[in-house]
Amino acid sequence: MELPDLARRWMNALTATAYIPLSHAEIEQALLDSLIELPAEPESVGYRLVSLHATGPDSLQVTIDVLSSAFELPVLARLSSAYAQAMRMDAFDQQEQIKVAIVRAKQRVERTLKVSQARFQEVFDSAALGIAITDFAGRCVEANDALAEIVGLESGADLHERDLTDFYHPDDVASLSASYRKVREGHVDRFRDQRKLIRADGEPVWVHLAVSLLRDADGEPTHFVTMVEDISELHLLQRSLDHQLLHDSLTGLSNRQHFVTQVERRVESDPITLYHLGLDAFSVVNNGLGHETGDKLLKIVAARLRKLADEKKAIVARIGGDEFALLTIADNVTSTVEEIQDALAEPTFVDDHGIALSASIGVVDRPPAFTTAAELMRCANAALRQAKARGKRQWALHDPHDDARRRGRYALAASMPGAWEHGEIEIVYAPVHDLETREVLGAVARLHWEDLSHNDTMALADSTGLSLPIGKWLLREACAQAARWVAEFGDGAPTLHLALGALQSRDEDLVGDVKRALDETGLPPERLRIALDISSVLAGDDNAVVLHDSGIVTALDGFHGGHDELTVLTEVPVRTVITRAPAPHPDSPLYQAMRDLIAAVHSFGVRFGVDEVHTLEDAEHWRSAGADGVIGLLPALAAAEVTDLLTKAVSPPPEAS
Repeated sequence: MELPDLARRWMNALTATAYIPLSHAEIEQALLDSLIELPAEPESVGYRLVSLHATGPDSLQVTIDVLSSAFELPVLARLSSAYAQAMRMDAFDQQEQIKVAIVRAKQRVERTLKVSQARFQEVFDSAALGIAITDFAGRCVEANDALAEIVGLESGADLHERDLTDFYHPDDVASLSASYRKVREGHVDRFRDQRKLIRADGEPVWVHLAVSLLRDADGEPTHFVTMVEDISELHLLQRSLDHQLLHDSLTGLSNRQHFVTQVERRVESDPITLYHLGLDAFSVVNNGLGHETGDKLLKIVAARLRKLADEKKAIVARIGGDEFALLTIADNVTSTVEEIQDALAEPTFVDDHGIALSASIGVVDRPPAFTTAAELMRCANAALRQAKARGKRQWALHDPHDDARRRGRYALAASMPGAWEHGEIEIVYAPVHDLETREVLGAVARLHWEDLSHNDTMALADSTGLSLPIGKWLLREACAQAARWVAEFGDGAPTLHLALGALQSRDEDLVGDVKRALDETGLPPERLRIALDISSVLAGDDNAVVLHDSGIVTALDGFHGGHDELTVLTEVPVRTVITRAPAPHPDSPLYQAMRDLIAAVHSFGVRFGVDEVHTLEDAEHWRSAGADGVIGLLPALAAAEVTDLLTKAVSPPPEAS
């Protein structure tokens, strides 16, 4: 939401809770200025709200409700704290006026009527704040019952002739005495401070103090007036809020925000080692035994890691759902990883279920001092992803060179949607050759971007969730181009081949997308060949069967020759299997094995094709092994280049002159 709209919404909400003596335009402008200032100075915005008289019972609540959608919790928490502080200051200002009135009333009583003394005494005694009048030595001349209650005494009379500093915390006596002296010497008119008092029973109590001078009729200072407000509940609430902002509510460990702050402090001064832990198969616990059991397990993990951290004088935090982090002064990584695994491996019984624990761990050891905390966390996360890729209970040390390579790949993946939007991703067509006749059987439509192959481009698209929309685009555009070739060249047009990625192969809408593309482009179904990723068929997907029943010839891409894959050939009606493997040299021990595999595939009535064959020698090796067709002998061409070749092929030769 734009800031002017948010300011207008805020103004409407505030004016419904309190009377603000300004026009709507002035209020809206003030709130707009506050929104601009809020991210950097939320405290100033809190004080400004009170100065605008937006102090109704619900004013703060509606402010939080309106701003929660646009600003983060720490900013709103600081605004709320400042608002409460400003409200307290406003109350103190009012009480200060009362105090002045009290003092003046008392002076008038001494000069004039005894009835004024009664009025003063009533206000003094009934005030909600504790009030003490002390001499310059700190002894109480007079105190009300409210102050006595705060310090744990029966009545104000119990404070008479007692030294008020007796109730100050010993650590605060020196600084408070200095502040009192500044007031007496006229350096400041008054001071306000938040301090801890010690009650008569020894219990601490947090208070807000406001101290000023009491003067006689000639304006000479005679006494101190100290006003005391008990803010223990507010102090505890603020501490609780601070703790919630910096700690995980489930485990009590530091949260990510707090942990990053501690990393920033340590990395500048000490050689450190950062461990990023991810619990193995935690989703199995949540899905199998329930989230309540999962939460209990997280608490157990947190307790064990906290114990280990205490022993190593390390810092531990929960930084994600099932992820933790440990920060140590640079140590022996192997030993620490073993200690972590040993701590977690102790049999864990939760709700009568024995649960085994292990973790995958990413490690950043002794990073350069100039590395930022955010970069360290990213590096540790990258190392954790590598460890998880290796299996359970593995750990990986961050490798800067490998990380740079991966980041380059991620950067490409992140920029892929923009490249597609701007037409940088193109469709090219690679010929399919029959190994026996050397004829071109068709053209495979492929993506081309930068220097990436079709398979690499689709892998990047899979990593960003773009493979489905870009795969549908490839299907539609390639069918449209193939239909134009059929219309122009008839039987001389190449049959269109499409190899789908894993996600698109198992897409529930695939059959509908194919039929829609054929209907919209007019391409005959018999002119289309679709190769599905074999993993989708092994997973039980029936797209291959439905496509075959719709009259579309299908193939299986990514064939490796395993038992399950051979079994699929007896169950799924496919024309061809496609593999990507080095060409079997006749002198290789694998040559006969490959011949046997191809013969087994042929026994099912299925052809054997090979992708990414780029030399005639490799093609000959595959032919001798029994393969039927190859892709890649000639470079892929743009649609216009294929059209030119087809035109030349059907054009009659020029007559001899």
